[in-house]
Amino acid sequence: QVHLVESGGGLVQAGGSLRLSCAASGSTFSRNAIGWYRQAPGKQRELVAAISRGGSGFNADSVKGRFTISRDNAKNTAYLQMNSLKAEDTAVYYCAAVILDGSRYYYIPKSETEYDSWGQGTQVTVSS
Repeated sequence: QVHLVESGGGLVQAGGSLRLSCAASGSTFSRNAIGWYRQAPGKQRELVAAISRGGSGFNADSVKGRFTISRDNAKNTAYLQMNSLKAEDTAVYYCAAVILDGSRYYYIPKSETEYDSWGQGTQVTVSS
């Protein structure tokens, strides 16, 4: 497991942009697949985007064309670039991680139960 800390959340107007960061401790970051989840009030936590060890990415339909996930293994950090934000993007955003072996280098975990490390979350509020 790794210790994860999210940052970059805040209040933004609709149509604006934010970049979230997920900083990981330890030397195993490159062995982790990373996921970004969000949870809005009264709703279940949902997967927004995820990235494999090898850098292949996945975006949920609700954010395709607007959000981009990336990673910088040298900095032990993953990012979620969010553009064209909408009021419905308002939520607490969490990053999650799981170590995968080399046989799953390009595997993208999409189930919440596959991740075993979670950050504390960062609030994103989009005003309309």
